[in-house]
Amino acid sequence: MCMEKIKRNVLLNPGPATTTDTVKYAQVVPDICPREKEFAGMMKRLRTDLLKVAHAPEDRFTSVLFCGSGTINIDICLNSLLPEGRKVLVVNNGAYSSRAVEVCEYYGLPHIDLKSSVYERPDLKEVKKALHDNPDIYMVYTTHHETGTGILNPIREIGALAHEHGAIFVVDTTSSLGMIPFDMVEDNVDFCMASAQKGLQAMTGLSFIVGNIEEICKSKDYPKRSYYCNLYMQYDCFEQTGEMHFTPPVQTIYATMQALKEYFEEGEENKFARHRRVFNAIHKGIEELGLKDVIKHEWQSGLVVSVLYPDHPNWNFEKVHDYCYERGFTIYPGKISTTNTFRLCALGTIDEQDIRDFFAVLKEALHTFNIQLK
Repeated sequence: MCMEKIKRNVLLNPGPATTTDTVKYAQVVPDICPREKEFAGMMKRLRTDLLKVAHAPEDRFTSVLFCGSGTINIDICLNSLLPEGRKVLVVNNGAYSSRAVEVCEYYGLPHIDLKSSVYERPDLKEVKKALHDNPDIYMVYTTHHETGTGILNPIREIGALAHEHGAIFVVDTTSSLGMIPFDMVEDNVDFCMASAQKGLQAMTGLSFIVGNIEEICKSKDYPKRSYYCNLYMQYDCFEQTGEMHFTPPVQTIYATMQALKEYFEEGEENKFARHRRVFNAIHKGIEELGLKDVIKHEWQSGLVVSVLYPDHPNWNFEKVHDYCYERGFTIYPGKISTTNTFRLCALGTIDEQDIRDFFAVLKEALHTFNIQLK
C-alpha cells in the first residue's frame, strides 16, 4: 500500500497524542469479523505485550481490554473490585481522582474522599491514619499522574501502606504508563489502567486494565453493579474464548499493535529519555518567555507543565490557542478550578525540535496580540 504523508500536528494537549503515519495507516486493513481466530490471536499477543509495558509478571497478572475512553477503567475497577460491606479510600489531590469519587457516588459505593490540595502531593501520614481508623477499607485508589496539574503522586509509598493494612491498591496510570518508569511489583500496585491514545501513542477507543489475577477471580462473587463494565466477566470471556464480550474497536486494535511494535523498537529507556527532553524543552521555553508554572519542579511528572495565564490585559487563551492551532500546534486549557492555567504536555511522538518550533510560534502569537511579558 502506498502511503501518502499526512499533515502532522504537534499536540501539546494531554492526549490523544501525536502519532506516526505508520500507526495511522495500520488502521487501513481488510474488513474482518472480530470473532475470527486470527483477530483473537492478535488480541492475545496485545494483552501479553501490555504486561511487558507495565512490568507485570505473567504468573500473577493479566491484562483485560475494553472498548471506551480512559474513564471506563475507573468505572470498571471501582464497581467490580469492592466486596459487600467494604470501603474505598480515594487519595484525592486532583481532577482525575475526583472523578473516581464521583464514580463511587454514582454507584453508592462506601468511600472516603481523602482530599488534599491540588498543588501538593498527598500527605502519607493522613493516608496511614485513614487506613488505621477504617479497618473496613478494602481498596486504596489514587492517580499516578494528575494530568490536570502535572503532579506525580508517590504511589510506591501509598501502595506499601495499603498492603500493610490488607487493602488492594488501584492506580490510574492513564497518563503515565509507557512514558515514565513504572513497575507493578516494585510500585506495590495491584491494578493499573491506561488507554491506547496516551503512552502507547496509538488511537482512541481502546482502554485496558492490568491486574492481579487472584483478585479478579475473587471479584466473581462480589456485588454485580454493572453489566457492560464488569472486570471479571470481560476477563472470563477472554479466558474462555479469546474475545471481548462485546464488539471490540477493531481498527484501534490494529493501530495499537503497530504502536506497540514501535514502542519496543524505540526502547523503553529511549522513550522515557525523549519525553524528559521534551519536558525540559518546555520548561526552558516558558522561562525564556517569562511565563510561570504552578507546581514545584520536584513534584512534577516530567509530562505536563501547568502554566499560569500571563498577567496582561490582552491575554486571551482562545485567541492564542487558535493562532497556534492554525500553524499546527495544539495547547490545552488548565484543569485547576481556582487558578487560570493552560497546559503544555510532553506526550506523543514529538521531540525537542517540535518544542523549539512551538515556542517560535507562541512568541509570534504574543507579539501579534501585543502581549508583553516581563
